[in-house]
This record gives sequence, C-alpha cells and structure tokens, in this order.
Amino acid sequence: MESVYLFALNFTWQIAALALLALGLAMVFGQLKIMNMAHGEFVMMGAYSWVLVEKFGWSPALSVPVCIVGIGTLAFLVERVLVRHLYARPFDSLLATWALSIILRECVELVFGRQFYNVSLPLQGSLNFGFVSYPAYRILVIVCVMVVFAGLWFYYRNSRLGLRLRAMVENPNLAQAHGINTTRLSTSVFVLGCIFAGLAGLILAPTLSVYPSMGIDALIRSFFALIIGGLGSLEGLAIGTTIVSGMQSGLSAVFSQTVGYLGVLVLAVIFIWRRPNGLYTPR
Repeated sequence: MESVYLFALNFTWQIAALALLALGLAMVFGQLKIMNMAHGEFVMMGAYSWVLVEKFGWSPALSVPVCIVGIGTLAFLVERVLVRHLYARPFDSLLATWALSIILRECVELVFGRQFYNVSLPLQGSLNFGFVSYPAYRILVIVCVMVVFAGLWFYYRNSRLGLRLRAMVENPNLAQAHGINTTRLSTSVFVLGCIFAGLAGLILAPTLSVYPSMGIDALIRSFFALIIGGLGSLEGLAIGTTIVSGMQSGLSAVFSQTVGYLGVLVLAVIFIWRRPNGLYTPR
C-alpha cells in the first residue's frame, strides 16, 4: 500500500513539474506558432537566478524579481531584434532560436562554468499522509501549479485579453483589421512565455541539479507533451503532460529510465506521423 501511495504522489509531482516546464512553450508555440528552441535555456537561466542570489548571499526571495526582470528584459530584446521578423517563417524561427539557445548556453558556461550546482530547499520537512510521507516543498509546488492553471484557464476564457488572443490565433489579419494591436500582443505573449519558463526553472531548481545543459531535457519533454496533447489550449497541455509523465513514470518504474524516455519518444513520433494536431483541438 505504501508503494502505491508513493507512486501516486510521484506521478502527480511529475505531471506538475512537466506542466510547469511546458507552460511557457505552450504559450509561445500555441499562440504565436513559434517553436522557441531556446525555451530550455530560459528555464536554465531561471534556475541560475537562484544560484546567483545564493552566490551573493542575498535572501532567496530576491531570486523571484531577479528572474522576472532579467529574463523579461532578455525576452523583450530577443522578440524585438529576432523573433518579431520571423512570425510567418516557422522554419527560420526554429533555426534562429536554436542558434540563440547555443549562444545563451555558452554565455552561462563562461560565467558559471560547467559544474553542477545544488540550491537549498526553501521549505524543509515532509508532510505525513498516513501511509507515506512526502517532501513538503513538492506538495507546495503541486498545489501552486493547480491554482495557477485554474486561474489562467478562467482568465483566458473570460477576459477581454483572452478574447483578443483567441482572435489573433484564429485570424491575425482580421484581428488587426478590428483594431487589435497584434504586434504588441505578440510581444507580450512571447515575453510572458519566457518569464513562465524562467519561473519554472527557478521553482524546480531546489529539486534538480543546475547546470548549463539542463534546459535540453526540459525542451524535449515539453515539446513531446504539446505534440501529444495538442497546441493552443491548457486542456491539451494538461492531457499531454499527464500522458507523458504517466508513460515515463510507469516504464521507468517497471524497466528503467532509458526505457521510459524511449517510450515517450516513440509515442511522440507516432503522434507526429498519425495525429499531428494532438488529442485535444480547441473549439
């Protein structure tokens, strides 16, 4: 019984962590049709925000504004200089952001080196669920992810900004003709998506090893989740993260982590081949 409860909690944690990682990519890829290959590097830089704060001996709470301001400024510059000119050129945007990911990774290596960093947990201890105890920080992250996703879903469906976003996704030219500033809206979505990626790295940093190449795995798993679940909706993201996390957790528990990762890869290839729009299509 204890192993069943522990597997269920680990499964829930994997879903929450992947959903957090994939949210920023879902915003940029789903709303702007830009495959941001530097998404993982924004996740990585968010994690390094915590490392930077600890190096200076500052309060861990300062890592949040450092992450938001630093990544938000960088994302704004990237959108203005690079991405803005590539919205109608998906293959070119993929190549450009891939080159950007390499540059960002090399810059971080120059500053911090290639060694692994471990940051301290902001919330120590475990919560007892009767049959099993589980780290309190992971429980906090799971609850926060659920609240954030519920809030974003409600805001996207009921706010005026959400209506403008849906109009821009459906028909950008028609939306612009109706007075929607699609250029400013696209900039806001890109910057916000990158900030969410950075915050995901920041939040998950205490549970991971922080190093310059850590974003590659985040990008790949996030992309798999979006391909399987479907683009352009939080419902699709939820479905994709559940399937990817469930398959990877199950196969890893029965066989090995390599088999779990391979299973997800095969499933993603099948979806790209047979169902490129994913399981959920927004209405």
